[in-house]
Amino acid sequence: MTSTTQDRATPRNSIDYESYTIKDGLKVIERFFLVPLDYSKPEGEKIRIFARHVIPKAKAPKPEDEAKLPFCGPGFEVNLPSSSGFVGEIHDKGYQTLWLDQRGTGLSTPLSPDTLPENVKTDEEIAQYLKHFRADNIVKDCEFIRSALLGHKESPEDRKWTLLGQSFGGFCAITYLSFHSEGVKEVFITGGLAPLVDQPDTVYETVVHQVLKRNEAYYKKYPQDIKRIRNILAYLDSTEVILPNGGQLTPCRWQQLGINFGMHGGIDTIHQLVFRASNDLALFKKISYKTLQSVQNQQSFDGNPLYAILHEPIYCQGQAANWSAARIIQNYDSFSWQQIFPHMFDDYVNLRPWKGAAEILSRDASWGPLYDLDQLGKNEVKVSAVTYFNDMYVDFSLAQKTAARIKNTEQYITNQLVHDGIRKDSADVMRKLFKISRREFD
Repeated sequence: MTSTTQDRATPRNSIDYESYTIKDGLKVIERFFLVPLDYSKPEGEKIRIFARHVIPKAKAPKPEDEAKLPFCGPGFEVNLPSSSGFVGEIHDKGYQTLWLDQRGTGLSTPLSPDTLPENVKTDEEIAQYLKHFRADNIVKDCEFIRSALLGHKESPEDRKWTLLGQSFGGFCAITYLSFHSEGVKEVFITGGLAPLVDQPDTVYETVVHQVLKRNEAYYKKYPQDIKRIRNILAYLDSTEVILPNGGQLTPCRWQQLGINFGMHGGIDTIHQLVFRASNDLALFKKISYKTLQSVQNQQSFDGNPLYAILHEPIYCQGQAANWSAARIIQNYDSFSWQQIFPHMFDDYVNLRPWKGAAEILSRDASWGPLYDLDQLGKNEVKVSAVTYFNDMYVDFSLAQKTAARIKNTEQYITNQLVHDGIRKDSADVMRKLFKISRREFD
């Protein structure tokens, strides 16, 4: 199930930019698609969506064989895939893959304060423009591309593709099932059984408890860091510290490094930063440029500002977020420095121009639907999920409620992996997904 230049002419509104072969016989076709910014105005402003099409030549030795391979496609841009890890596992099963940079990231009309259209200037205009970049429109982009690539196929089954969603990709897959299930053959989800909520307060209530658990694990492993971190935060609270790119390292921003705790190796990574900063303070009475650069490199919000400004609205349906995380965290004395998310639009240099728009979006209650619970309740598409019991970002109890709401869902549940388990143990995760997919029960 594919469309290549050998299979048919380049699809309408599509550009096959270039094609090449990389290591281990992977053929890569770089593709761009022109899609509507606003799908309610299909003839209006267009943006470009980039998709990297990867074909394992071992499974399609002849050009005409490429069209016979089934198609599998997944907030951030996607790097060039390799033949190892979970990508290799997918290709070994005979799939070809399509990797999308979601709208506003990577090569898909990337959005940041310096790349906004010239006619989008005021805070209100920026806010309204950014509202087009949530999961609902990401899914519409995927459906647009599926139709362009596969819509000409004679068999209805050959017009469908398989979805793989990790984390937010799983959220998008559930939106896809809600509104465009006719285009989906099967869904694989890892760490992405989205909470089916209308507003993020419930999500952050659970996240706080997971973060506290991971902090306990961190300090149990590195008890000497308790004093070090107190000293670092006291220093940051009394000293203006400017990062290499002009951002400000405040106590709040330092605490945001804890986002790494939910990933394999994250605790050790943060310990190394704490150890280095503590050593700097002992030697120089300040934090060195190299350490500041390391902190900056750990935080991707400047380069991916959509992640910051739309992080809470990805949960909103007809309700406003109202700075949910900042409100919830005020109820917990363990977090000494509060108001994390609003302060981000002061601390990060490339978020500052969007501060006014962020305030507008936080109060916005006009968000459209992301899920159709009735449709999910009668879903006929196979959903196979790997769920992590100790996932810091996608709460296990909320994930179980979601699994119960989506008909035809089966899970592999483990407490041995966390949120990025698909990267930590690709072979086992993909093996479990494919095994579940067979739906063979004792």
